[in-house]
Amino acid sequence: MSDNIIAPEIQELLWERVKQYNRSTFIDDDPISIPHRFLQKKDIEISAFFAATLAWGQRKSIIQSCNKLMNIFDNSPYDFIANVTESELESMPHFVHRTFNIEDLKFFIRFLKQHYAIHESLETAFFPHENKEIDAVRNGLIHFHNSFFEGYLVCRTKKHVSTPQKNSACKRLNMFLRWMVRPNDGVDFGLWNNIDASQLMIPLDVHVQRVAINLGLIDSEKSNWATCEQLTEQLRNLHPSDPTIFDYALFGFGVEERKISKEIKP
Repeated sequence: MSDNIIAPEIQELLWERVKQYNRSTFIDDDPISIPHRFLQKKDIEISAFFAATLAWGQRKSIIQSCNKLMNIFDNSPYDFIANVTESELESMPHFVHRTFNIEDLKFFIRFLKQHYAIHESLETAFFPHENKEIDAVRNGLIHFHNSFFEGYLVCRTKKHVSTPQKNSACKRLNMFLRWMVRPNDGVDFGLWNNIDASQLMIPLDVHVQRVAINLGLIDSEKSNWATCEQLTEQLRNLHPSDPTIFDYALFGFGVEERKISKEIKP
């Protein structure tokens, strides 16, 4: 792109979609509805982490898999993970969502069990201390990945936990962070404080990327961390304190892609 100025008509469209989609009535059919079932912080964190991890494919299928997983956890994810034994892990019911299988699930549970035995929140796995630097999310995601797989040079589960260190856009983890950090507005939870909403990165996948290109927000056709940074910076220019408020707006445009060409004149 030649500059960082978003055309006024594009700004107006984005804000219209924020009002339309960034609201509690929209989340019933979204994976974020899973953590909204819980009241306790640890239950919200754990269910949100799994819901974000499984968030690829049709939303209906994602929610079905999340429901199955919460049932395995007896609908008490923290209590289950804190108290599950190795023998109980080995006899857990079969679980699979796309390429995420029962062995991946066991790995996740073991990490979470170990973490919560020492820490009160999953936040410290990403952000051990308050960090107000602009690159806090990038560094936090790298820290989390390294901690998650500490001692494992080769592990099939690594494909389910992305890292900016490999130039991944980290869509699902950025979505999870948005849920945890953005203020409680009926959609997100505002549970974490070591970073704030201004530092969050946009959850970028190929659909959001295509919409952003169509809207003239970015020009990169690569769905990677560099493109995530480019799009987030554009949105941060529009709303410095809360760039990811446009996440559902861009998703909404994806749903309405057929209308974009009618609403935006070349």
